[in-house]
Amino acid sequence: MPDSTRLGTLLAVLRPHRRTMALGLALGLIGNAAALATPMVTKWVLDSFSDGIDLATPITVLAALVVAGTMITLWQSILLGTLAEQIVLDARTSIIRRYFRARLHDLLARPTGELVTRVTSDTALLHQASGSIIGLINAGIGLIGTLVLMAVLDLTLLGCTLAAVTVVAVLMTVLLPRIGVAQTAAQDAVGRLGADLEGSLRAIRTVKASRAEARQGDQIVGDAREAAAHSVRAAKVAAIVWTIAWSGIHLAVLLILAIGAWRAHAGLLEVSSLVAFLLYVFQLMGPIGELTQNLTALQAGIAAAGRINELDSIALEPAAPEAATPVTAGDGPILELQSVTARYGPGSPEVLHGIDLVIPRRGHTAIVGPSGAGKTTLFSLLLRFLEPENGRLLLDGRPYTAWGHQEIRARLAYVEQETPVVPGTVGDNLRFTHPEADDDEVRAALRSVRLDDLDTALRATDVSGGQRQRIALARALLRTPDVLLLDEATAQVDGLTEAAVQDCIRERAASGAVVTIAHRLSTVLDADRIVVLEDGRIRAQGTHAVLYETDELYRSLVEALRIAADQPSALLLKQ
Repeated sequence: MPDSTRLGTLLAVLRPHRRTMALGLALGLIGNAAALATPMVTKWVLDSFSDGIDLATPITVLAALVVAGTMITLWQSILLGTLAEQIVLDARTSIIRRYFRARLHDLLARPTGELVTRVTSDTALLHQASGSIIGLINAGIGLIGTLVLMAVLDLTLLGCTLAAVTVVAVLMTVLLPRIGVAQTAAQDAVGRLGADLEGSLRAIRTVKASRAEARQGDQIVGDAREAAAHSVRAAKVAAIVWTIAWSGIHLAVLLILAIGAWRAHAGLLEVSSLVAFLLYVFQLMGPIGELTQNLTALQAGIAAAGRINELDSIALEPAAPEAATPVTAGDGPILELQSVTARYGPGSPEVLHGIDLVIPRRGHTAIVGPSGAGKTTLFSLLLRFLEPENGRLLLDGRPYTAWGHQEIRARLAYVEQETPVVPGTVGDNLRFTHPEADDDEVRAALRSVRLDDLDTALRATDVSGGQRQRIALARALLRTPDVLLLDEATAQVDGLTEAAVQDCIRERAASGAVVTIAHRLSTVLDADRIVVLEDGRIRAQGTHAVLYETDELYRSLVEALRIAADQPSALLLKQ
């Protein structure tokens, strides 16, 4: 990404705070004025002393300038520090809200650790960059003002100073862009580090069972070393820039002192003017150092802005349409897919081809088929995680496009296969969808899946897969809306709990729609209708008995399950 684009992104982040930045700039300019006046007042003191005049007035003015400059600098520092924190907070808020409004597929296409890094590490670089523009303006004006007043004192000494400043400026111009390159590379490496670490910790059981601790540790440490190497490179360049700046100023001071002493001895320059000039030379270190520091911070901020700007490629879910006339529930289907095709991105292969499917308002519909048949994609369409490429979906007879995402999802309850738990108690997890539910409702939902402890604290590391599935199912059963979507909801529960879950499903199917994805066919034998998917197409529909007799793929799935293990579920399949 060109630096101009990254700088534009950084300026867009700062634009809402332009009034506060303007105040900070004004305070900096006032502070500059006080600092610039100090050497001249010092010259006034020295001239008054040599003339035998009362020193009370110039010393009072000098003290007032020092106090005023100190107070203004303190005010500006507090103001800019608060502003920097607010800018970082705004950037993090914007990114976090974008994540939660993003299309699911676009979000899942990026490693979780990298997404977290964009919120934490990248935005932190905006802290210093937020004040760098003000600092650059202040330092630039301070530098120009200092040089003008030097010219008033002595043009010869000014020429020596300008020669030193020019050399320093040329070297900084050459070296500073390298800081930005190194900072960008370091942040990219930190993103990879976060992504790899997050993935490895998520799969820590597999890592340990595979005896891969050392191998995975070495890989992630390698990412850390790469990030450190780029950061060290940036630190080295910054150190070189600072060293050149300070060394140049010190050499200039020695040169100016020598030339000034000679000119004063020759009567070409007053001693008070030489002292004032030397004070400006020392004062010149401030603007030059500030310029160097702020240019370094700006390069880091531009690099961070570039990485933040990349998040614009994450597409957002469309805004909800204007409220339409409510649809009165009738006896027609609750959901319908008409000639629906879908793919996960431009140029990617089609996952579903011409799907026509009707979900009745009541009853149990099961979706089965081999891996990769399109079962999960079908659920993604129903939940509007994915938009169809062709065809349309209808809810209560009205096209999905006429509904908002929240409206559709409020009519559906979803239990996903991985069934994650959220931090908090069992009760907190059940109230995740309906936070206003009372304890009696929550306990009734828990009893339906054979759980009863409402206040048990949960952590993802100490909850079994079966417990997670039961908690997720209870959450869906709490104030269950029109359609209950279950993605292999009994895959990790024991036989007794599975029987209780099946009772819940049958009870729910009697009054509403239940749609399940099943790999364990024993869980859907009593479904009102079974839909067989193959290669993204509906191959057959019917009851278990009809499909077993008429569809070869379904029969092979049943027989493969029977061969897999001699369990009660397999015995049930023989009936």
